[in-house]
Amino acid sequence: MVNIVAVTACPSGVAHTYMAAESLEKAAKEKGWSCKVETQGSIGIENELTNEDIANADFIILTKDIGIKNEDRFKNKPIARIAISDAVKKADLILNKIEENLNK
Repeated sequence: MVNIVAVTACPSGVAHTYMAAESLEKAAKEKGWSCKVETQGSIGIENELTNEDIANADFIILTKDIGIKNEDRFKNKPIARIAISDAVKKADLILNKIEENLNK
């Protein structure tokens, strides 16, 4: 099973942050993958990723519309940086692309 973790954040820190998280989790579930998403919204960090979550991850997804807090914790891991709108609308395509890269 593929294990991914993600951090979603948008400039306003409201709807898109959570919509992107939900979309990524749904797409991962449809593939039978494990997925945990940390949100960095207007009310702060929620569902914060642990060191163990990160260590066990096969791949990291970070939204790139605004800076992600504590991004240095992901060094030495494969990372995809995506637009928040793509996370919301194209999560399945993003995970397919990740799967292609993992199978190389």
